[in-house]
Amino acid sequence: MVSKRDVVRCSNMSQAPYSVNGKRCKLVGCGSAVPAITFSNDELAQIADTNDEWISSRTGIRNRRILTGNESLTGLAVEAAKKALAMANVEADDVDLILLCSSSPDDLFGGGPQVQKLLGCTRFPPAYDIRAACSGFLLGLVSASCHIQGGGFKNVLVIGADCLSRYVDWTDRKTCILFGDAAGAILVQSCNGDEDGLISFDLHSDGDGLRYLNAGIIQTETNFAVGVDGSTLGFSPTNTSISDMQMNGQELFRFVDKAVPQTIRSSLAKADLRVSDIDWLLVHQANKRIIDRIAANLEFPKDKVICNIENYGNTSAASIPLALDEAVRSGKVKEGEIIMTAGFGAGLTWGSAIVRWG
Repeated sequence: MVSKRDVVRCSNMSQAPYSVNGKRCKLVGCGSAVPAITFSNDELAQIADTNDEWISSRTGIRNRRILTGNESLTGLAVEAAKKALAMANVEADDVDLILLCSSSPDDLFGGGPQVQKLLGCTRFPPAYDIRAACSGFLLGLVSASCHIQGGGFKNVLVIGADCLSRYVDWTDRKTCILFGDAAGAILVQSCNGDEDGLISFDLHSDGDGLRYLNAGIIQTETNFAVGVDGSTLGFSPTNTSISDMQMNGQELFRFVDKAVPQTIRSSLAKADLRVSDIDWLLVHQANKRIIDRIAANLEFPKDKVICNIENYGNTSAASIPLALDEAVRSGKVKEGEIIMTAGFGAGLTWGSAIVRWG
């Protein structure tokens, strides 16, 4: 009798993208980190026109973690990365590449190199940021695979980390109830073809959807249009800032309800797998209603859906690795099990991947 793992291996060898060096990749370590402060719905109701029942019934969220004081997003990313390395039994100096998937780094120019520094990677591996909002982790996972298959990298850290609490209007109950801060990390490692952990994927973007979810640049003209000597400068220098997040939740819900099941089915088809071959469903933790709708559309068992949104809210690029880390460390997800996962968010960006843990 052919086992599920044998099916996956066979389909993977026929469907996987071309590899220059014959190597594939596997997911061998995970870790996560969250801020110390828990911010409950009842506490949120003290500053916004809302209450616990209104929030939890519409989103499934009861608590979220918020960065405060001396905490930083970079610090969370480093903590999550260290835990992933420890699980994989890999030293920091054995890391060949760091991908920080974040749309809210501590610095305008990104945080990847700071993660490299604080991890103590003395061989100075490349480190850079990927900005794809809530789809960022999936983009990072696929990018890690490409670096391994095409560039000969052996150990790639993929970190999803976001602090969207910095960009919400805390009086706007449409957005402030949703978001929390966190980081999650996965160590992706080179392996032989029959161990491949990234079985298939499907990625998309549509810039037309920016109007549904954005946090744009605000420019304010200064009064320096005339120089100190009375001459005209020819331009008006501006001060810039980033606006609070703007979101059309109804349009996003309609989009996700259609696009996410489609992309998951596409990844399944590429892997020559059926929904019944899958052990777990893990989609971006945006809203419990959305997660339930996706599972129902796919006719996937509710008890096989990984969901931790109640305690953390929408943590953007961190949500998938954070939920996976909890599921692995609790013993829910076991080595060799197959997970279909999907991300979706601002951009608009969306996609899916079929992965095997361990």
